[in-house]
Amino acid sequence: MKKVCICFLGLLLASLAAPAFAGVLPFDTSEYAARRARLMAQIPDGVAVIWGSVTGPQNNEFTYFCGVQVPRAILIIDGIRKENLLFYTTNENYLKGEGLGVELARDPKAATGVERYYPVEQFSAVLSRLAAQTRVIYTPFKAEAAFAESVSFNEWDGRPTRELQFVKLLKERFPQVEVRDCSETIWEIRRIKTPAEIEVLRKAGRIGVQAMIEVMKAGRPGQYEYELSSLFEYVCKREGCRNLAFDVIISSAENHPYLHYAQHNRKLVDGDFLVFDAGPEFQDYDVDITISFPINGKFSPRQREIYEACNEVSKACLSLYKPGISGYEIGEKVKEMLKEKGYDLTKDAFTRLRFFKEGGLTHHVGLATHDAGGADLVYGAPLKPGQVFASDVFAVFAGENLGVRVENTILVTETGCENLTPGIPREISEIEALMKTGRAAQPGKK
Repeated sequence: MKKVCICFLGLLLASLAAPAFAGVLPFDTSEYAARRARLMAQIPDGVAVIWGSVTGPQNNEFTYFCGVQVPRAILIIDGIRKENLLFYTTNENYLKGEGLGVELARDPKAATGVERYYPVEQFSAVLSRLAAQTRVIYTPFKAEAAFAESVSFNEWDGRPTRELQFVKLLKERFPQVEVRDCSETIWEIRRIKTPAEIEVLRKAGRIGVQAMIEVMKAGRPGQYEYELSSLFEYVCKREGCRNLAFDVIISSAENHPYLHYAQHNRKLVDGDFLVFDAGPEFQDYDVDITISFPINGKFSPRQREIYEACNEVSKACLSLYKPGISGYEIGEKVKEMLKEKGYDLTKDAFTRLRFFKEGGLTHHVGLATHDAGGADLVYGAPLKPGQVFASDVFAVFAGENLGVRVENTILVTETGCENLTPGIPREISEIEALMKTGRAAQPGKK
């Protein structure tokens, strides 16, 4: 069995010697050092091993703790000796050829701030030495991306995920060591955003808002959905985003029941009401925004009724977010606020709304749109300063070819909350005025 383990690790390490990809770290090295210290405090009896991605974009766990984008890298956070060890292979010629910085190749310790750097070929020897000196090795058992789990649970495949394969090999090679899952520990740390993360999220929010405004200004009957989707992406990338947080979702007409509809294949007609759900990714951080508007720029009575209900619930929720209050408590308070305003909450415009009773709380947002493991907030748990989440209220009226959604990305502050996606026209009068302005700016368009 040991030969199998050594063989597998050998293959992994051989692949790690492939050409590296590196760039300038998004944050100062002190930011990553503080993040590692938070995990270190949670593992005083062992060491944590965190693998980077093999190909493609770096995974969020590795990005969070060191920011290094070199593929096939490995980070060890030692809670016993209070030090960090980083393993990766650099290729300076490759970096130069790609027009990337070479700091990570020339001086890894200075560039990353990690105390100990090793060529990745030394990982097995170093890990074996550490395993002989500790009782516990921590490593994530679960990947944040759902794709990683699909292999294990596919009846025609059934292979373990990369994370679980590493766990298996650790147990076989070091039977004297306890192997523990640190996935949830890492996600809990990531759920409280640092000031540096918050500033990037603010920038992402401003870009997303600008793109949404341009979409509303440009919208009119006769367009295809892909035209609006392309416009959103263009504005985001023009403002410095390399990617979108997720595929743009546009629901209209018969597609409203499909909450993640991203085919962009309908030609929009007079009378269509759109739900447009999208967000930019800026320096690895996402925001999540949804707007709802009539493509002809004028709300019908029914569109007005359902939109106003959704928007009123959303506004009331935003006025109540603060540390110490739970989603369910917010939901109850919102009901009382709307009743005092004279709204009839028995109408379907209110009864069909999702996340009303949960105070609009949905999922964490950050390095992923569904951040820190993808789970929703616990609706009965008190909010904490530093949490960032999507405040989302929506409803579908399938028989009427209607749907409505109002969504913002929210930061919980020490005294209340901050809308990280401010400035979107949300009142009906504001939306109609903006769309009228957009039409006026394009003569001949109706």
